Amino acid sequence: MDVAKAVKEVKAGKIDFKVDKAGIIHAVIGKASFDAVKLSENANELLQTLLKLKPSTSKGVYIRSICISSTMSPGVLVDARTVAN
Repeated sequence: MDVAKAVKEVKAGKIDFKVDKAGIIHAVIGKASFDAVKLSENANELLQTLLKLKPSTSKGVYIRSICISSTMSPGVLVDARTVAN
């Protein structure tokens, strides 16, 4: 409930995401006003963070597929092979 602390964390680069029962990760990587470079940087940072959080006991393919979409639009598939599994 500390607004000042929350603003400070977001400005410092805090990454916030949610995971549903099926293992699907939901996260915001930017807004429509962001340019393509900033969106790309944010998406890359999210993926790198997820890979760092991979449990050491996890075997096999960790990221099976990646789909990016805006709130009310169809998703666009991203080649998951470009991300180190």
